[in-house]
Amino acid sequence: MPRLKKPHIATLDEVTITRDGEYADITYHDPTVGGMNLKLGPEVEYMTDQEILDRHNEIILAMEHSVATYRHEAVEVPPGSPQVSYSELCDQWSPRGDVLRCLIHDEGRRPVIEIDDREFTLEEFGTMLTTFSGWGMRIVFVPDHELEKSPVIVVKEPEE
Repeated sequence: MPRLKKPHIATLDEVTITRDGEYADITYHDPTVGGMNLKLGPEVEYMTDQEILDRHNEIILAMEHSVATYRHEAVEVPPGSPQVSYSELCDQWSPRGDVLRCLIHDEGRRPVIEIDDREFTLEEFGTMLTTFSGWGMRIVFVPDHELEKSPVIVVKEPEE
């Protein structure tokens, strides 16, 4: 199932607004757009749909501004320091930074991902990636002896 589109500035004819306690639920009529659940406090029951939508739209504008001004710096854990850590609470491994240096092996056509001399099954590695759910990912393949170097990336069609 494709990921839902992000909520956008809306008009009353594009959404349905319901109230639940201190929350307002904004559901877009377009099923491909994700909704929003806003905690507005007890005053939500006295607010008009337009007032709730105005608050929603203010939040969307603030989010769009934040995205437009954000400059991402990917943190790479220094060589020799653990790149992943295990959380007992979550019962899973998680990256400590934004960059993972990995080796790829296979055991009988089953991929094995090696990080910090520890082998992860594809399922374990996939679970680890859910730490970044909602983010994008670029995968760059490099020779196994160049894991600590940032390669030159050339944008072109690959040779067949």
